[in-house]
Amino acid sequence: MRLHLLEVTAFGPFADTVTVDFDHLSDAGLFLLSGATGAGKTSVLDAVCFALYGDVPGDRNAARRLRSDQAAPGVRPRVTLETTLSGRRFRLVRSPAWERPKKRGSGFTTEQASVTLSERVDGEWQPLSSRLDETGHLVTRLVGMNVTQFTQVAMLPQGRFQAFLRARSDERHKLLQQLFRTGRFEQVEGWLRDRRIALRRTSDMSRQGIADLVSRLSETADVPVPEDWEVADLQPWATALVADALERRDRAAAAVLVAAGHEQETRTHLEQARAVVDRRRRLEAAAAERDRIDAMADQHATAVASLDAARRAAGVVPLHRLATTATSAHLRAEALAHATTERAGDVLGLLVVDADTLAAAAGDALDKAAAVRAALPREARMREVDERAVGAEREQAEVATRLTALSRERAALPERLVAARASAQEATAAAAGAPAVEARVADLHGRLRAHRDLLSVETQLDAARQALADASAAAVELRERWLDLREARLDGMAAEIAGALAVGACCPVCGSADHPHKATSHPDAPDAAAEKAALKALDDAKATEHLHDERVRDLGTRLAVLRQQAGPDPAAVLQARADDEASGLERLRACAGEATARLDAVATLEADDVRLGAEIREAELRAESLATSLTALRAESGSLRAEVDHLLAGTGASSLTRLLDDLADRADTAHRAADAIVGLAIAADARHDADRALAEAARESGFESTEAAVAARLDVQEIAALDRRVTEHERKLAAVTALLAEPGAAELLASETVDLVALQHTHAEALAALGDGRTLESRWAGRHQRLTALARELEAALVAWAPLRHELDVTTRLSAFVEGKSPDNRLQMRLSAYVLAFRLSQVVAAANERLARMSDQRYSLEHTGRRGAGETRGGLSLLVRDDWSGESRDPATLSGGETFVVSLALALGLADVITQEAGGADLDTLFVDEGFGSLDADTLDDVMDTLDSLRDGGRVVGVVSHVAEMRDRIPTQLRVTKSRRGSTLALSR
Repeated sequence: MRLHLLEVTAFGPFADTVTVDFDHLSDAGLFLLSGATGAGKTSVLDAVCFALYGDVPGDRNAARRLRSDQAAPGVRPRVTLETTLSGRRFRLVRSPAWERPKKRGSGFTTEQASVTLSERVDGEWQPLSSRLDETGHLVTRLVGMNVTQFTQVAMLPQGRFQAFLRARSDERHKLLQQLFRTGRFEQVEGWLRDRRIALRRTSDMSRQGIADLVSRLSETADVPVPEDWEVADLQPWATALVADALERRDRAAAAVLVAAGHEQETRTHLEQARAVVDRRRRLEAAAAERDRIDAMADQHATAVASLDAARRAAGVVPLHRLATTATSAHLRAEALAHATTERAGDVLGLLVVDADTLAAAAGDALDKAAAVRAALPREARMREVDERAVGAEREQAEVATRLTALSRERAALPERLVAARASAQEATAAAAGAPAVEARVADLHGRLRAHRDLLSVETQLDAARQALADASAAAVELRERWLDLREARLDGMAAEIAGALAVGACCPVCGSADHPHKATSHPDAPDAAAEKAALKALDDAKATEHLHDERVRDLGTRLAVLRQQAGPDPAAVLQARADDEASGLERLRACAGEATARLDAVATLEADDVRLGAEIREAELRAESLATSLTALRAESGSLRAEVDHLLAGTGASSLTRLLDDLADRADTAHRAADAIVGLAIAADARHDADRALAEAARESGFESTEAAVAARLDVQEIAALDRRVTEHERKLAAVTALLAEPGAAELLASETVDLVALQHTHAEALAALGDGRTLESRWAGRHQRLTALARELEAALVAWAPLRHELDVTTRLSAFVEGKSPDNRLQMRLSAYVLAFRLSQVVAAANERLARMSDQRYSLEHTGRRGAGETRGGLSLLVRDDWSGESRDPATLSGGETFVVSLALALGLADVITQEAGGADLDTLFVDEGFGSLDADTLDDVMDTLDSLRDGGRVVGVVSHVAEMRDRIPTQLRVTKSRRGSTLALSR
């Protein structure tokens, strides 16, 4: 990966557009990114990382606020990066999510993040993608590493590796796992752990199932459950229970056979006795029934005679009904003929009412009705014409009223239209002037906020200056103490050397092996540890002083910015102006908010004017049409009315319809009277014929008179009931006579009664004994069958459980081992930690190559598998070996400068290993963002030599620092300058 061009707009501290030409910086190979604290040096690295991955390194990504606060409103934040990835030239243009002013009204709206990825092909940029996820996947694949790896390899983060150097094993484990992507080994640990839990759960379920089977076997066999049973003892125990149940079933079956024979014998005796008792009881009942039938002989004879008479009268009864019906019909016809003829004479005005006069009157009424019926359509047309004329007159009045109202409404429109147009112009002007007033209000509020912040910043600045003075005094005091300790140690160096001499060893000063008078140290003489502790305290004090100095400068810059933002006017004056402008703005906004409604009102009034003109013309045309139609309708109505009046003359009817109804009624009255005269003659003939047929039928059926035949009649239900009673009497008499005549009947009635109760008791006892035997046999047969099935289930469950127990044992031991909990794992190290330990050893080896040169062959890193203080797992601990003393110590004991050197070497080593892990990805641009202010001149030379060596192979190295000495050592510099309007970039060589 090589960077070519970076362009940043409204991003971080850069309010305007700044450009970094990395191709120009590549000529020097090593360049310095310098500037004051807070100017935005690290933001240049953030912009590169954001252009590639859409994120910024470290904790700054959590803020999610990347747009510059000093940028002009409405300017979109944007980062453009041209780079070569895997030999291909790309251009990435990214914008973060940001709040932009609304295009309409006040307030803000969220603009979503966007990206455009293009590739340079044949001298032209070809777009590849505009999707965030697709671009992220493509960049990760081309670079060969994700954002976490990239920020640890290409951008050595500010202060991050000191934390990594001094971290606990579990914290170092999390970072290395992200960098080397060893999550699959943790997945193996998790899979084994989940598999062990699942197998344990399954095994427990299998054991519970076997325990349930043992309990069911015990319950079925009615024996206690074996105590502390073992798997090998269960199958023989179940087999013994099945054999015992089989033996008891066979014994019960033999006893059932004996009981069954005895029950069969007693049942035979009981059935024979029951047959004899049942026949004797039937014979006794037959004798009693015959006596009862003989007593009812007279009643039976009477019923037979009544049944014969009713059957003969059945042929006479229908003719009697017919004669009665004919008599009633004759009387009704006689009454109807009298009433109708009397009414016909009254209605038709006839003196003599007979068939001929009635026929003539009906014909005359029908002829007149035909003439009236022919004139009915003209009467209907006359009514229709009259109704239409009335409707036309009513509509003519309505049109005249509406025409007057429309004319009055249109006359009032011009004045309303002039007023509406003036109101709309006023609202449009207010909407145009509101943005300018809003800008003035926002500027006044910003100056007021600056006034409010001034007092707080001045207080903070005074406190910061006092803290800086205290820190400077403390640093001076600690420096004097360190110089005193160093001088005291130099004075007692002879005693220190003498204390290190061994018997027979040569003196490193004079070379002699004899030491007659060794120098002795003063009891209060300082040693190397005291001097080192004093130097560490001095380094810490300088770092504290530097932090306070940075805060004083930052607060001073902020105070100057606030004073410039506040301006010369007092806060009270600004507040009064802001209130006035805000009041005016509210009025303008209220007026502007009605602009659309007022313009709509103007358009509505203009449309009403056009509409009213069209409606007035339409009403005038309709009034003319109605006047013409009304004249024609009145003429037609007069002609039709003369014709209808001619037909109604002399009739007394009010209309043709009423006249037609009168004529129809006269014809109907004549027809009814004629029909009644004919019906009377027919009814008289029918009555005479019915009476004659009734008398002949009574004589033929054997009755003396018609009244005798009617008196003997019975209905169908009574005849059927009487017939059933006679038949039943004869059937019962025949049945009892045949039963009493059977052979042996008389002898059986004379014999003694059988003791049936004793025989039933004997058979019941035999039957109960048989039932008990069969119940016992069934119980033992069912128990044997159930025990056999349970024994088979137990055998199958034991066979299925055996491989599961073996797999659980193997999985448990393996899971404990890879989790570092097994006694066999002496280092108590997890599998993932073991893999990361190997990677860490590679990192340490790569780091020591550079650390030896930067520390003048004094320090080297050591990777140890032992657990550190307060740690429960080992494998990822780091120690620093001091070759001058030959001892290894915790990285926390290093001074500030030593910590920086070791951390930088560790960062470079980790970058080398990650690059190799990513398949040897080419990283031609590297940034080092660390604090160089804690190094002495010699160590800084060694560090610069190491950084200079990184340029091998054409690599470009950018160093981020504000230390003045770095500006003297690195001529090619990219300077970041901050101001109240935002930071800027400038290249100097």
